[in-house]
Amino acid sequence: MSQRVGLGYDIHRLAAGRRLVLGGVAIEHPTGLVGHSDGDVLLHAVMDAVLGAADLGDLGSHFPSDDPRFAGADSAELLRQIGSKVREAGYAVASIDATVIAETPRLVAHIAAMRRTVANGLGIAPETVSVKAKTNDGVGEIGAGDAIAALAVALATK
Repeated sequence: MSQRVGLGYDIHRLAAGRRLVLGGVAIEHPTGLVGHSDGDVLLHAVMDAVLGAADLGDLGSHFPSDDPRFAGADSAELLRQIGSKVREAGYAVASIDATVIAETPRLVAHIAAMRRTVANGLGIAPETVSVKAKTNDGVGEIGAGDAIAALAVALATK
């Protein structure tokens, strides 16, 4: 049995008039993430990590940002599709570790739901998914509250 690791990253600006969705969870906030889909940086980072671990390219190669079919797409549904593609390629996701970097909102109350969304989308147990939240201590666009980013690492076995 071989093991592979994948790394994912995403960042999107915040803007008024958009719904904030992180880890598949809608969060009350005056701004939301700007993106071709729902802009869910956490699920986008997780998908890139899983795709990397399975050597299946990146998120944009599966769901191009210039394809109108994916305008406003629900990233939780895209995650389910990626989970299926990874399994079809003969890989099982063993573990996910992800970090959301946001000055606001406070995410601690939403972490358990985010873990469940990631686990359900990939067909794995919630205890194999770790989601953490950090601030950027006022540094840069994230620290100014203008953007949110996420990093994720996936371990997959063949």
